[in-house]
Amino acid sequence: MYCDRINIWDHFNGSIKDRAFLEVYVPEQISEIPFARKRSSVLICPGGGYAYASRREAEPVALAFAGRGFNAFVLTYGTAPEVRHPQPLLDVSRAMCIIRENAEKWYMDKDKIAVCGFSAGAHLAASLGVFWKEACLRDALKIPEGLNKPNALILGYPVLTSIAGKAHRSSFYNLLGENLEESAYAAVSLENHVNGDIPPAFIWHTFDDSAVPVDSSLLFAQSMKNNNIPFELHIFPQGEHGLSMCDERTAARETQMNEYAGKWFELCVGWLKEFAFK
Repeated sequence: MYCDRINIWDHFNGSIKDRAFLEVYVPEQISEIPFARKRSSVLICPGGGYAYASRREAEPVALAFAGRGFNAFVLTYGTAPEVRHPQPLLDVSRAMCIIRENAEKWYMDKDKIAVCGFSAGAHLAASLGVFWKEACLRDALKIPEGLNKPNALILGYPVLTSIAGKAHRSSFYNLLGENLEESAYAAVSLENHVNGDIPPAFIWHTFDDSAVPVDSSLLFAQSMKNNNIPFELHIFPQGEHGLSMCDERTAARETQMNEYAGKWFELCVGWLKEFAFK
């Protein structure tokens, strides 16, 4: 397997000077399999409430996808208190561009790239799906339209809505700052911004998540339905927040071992292969 770690803002010909890192996990191209197709890819955004990037939702997830034949990438994006919005969105946009620009080198299909996020990382992933076409991103990154567009979204127990009582408000405070007008938080409450340009999504959550209420996924899915954007939604009946792979690879405690909710991964791989990337 080819592995690398890239500072995505090194050699950037623009005014953005930041530190964000892309870890690359590309399975070896085996010469004994000359008919192998170019691989699909997954860009992973770990959670952490926009305060840090959880390692539990990083390399173990990347290795799981690599083990199923995908190229996998992990983004360590900027977080509070050093950076605020829109820097994380610029980070994930830049990462997507780098991946797509290296499609030939990494033997991948540039039209089959999913962005996967967990918790607040899922807010970042979904933000790219919702806002990729914004002129401010295109202008800041000096890119042609569409270079940063994901082809699919994978959202695990996502922070998506900012609505009080249904949101993980700390994530929004870390992203934007505290004590702002409610309209500022609504501007990044993603169910308000779903449009016809958003890619299809695979969404999973647990019913009794006490940190990020399941309403977050339901509101976003309803907005996708209202805009006729296809999605697959799984609400597992039990499971605490932050399950990641739901087994010994990522469990910080016994209660994060959840075999039933762990079915999300195989369901997701099936969805990618049979629907999103077919």
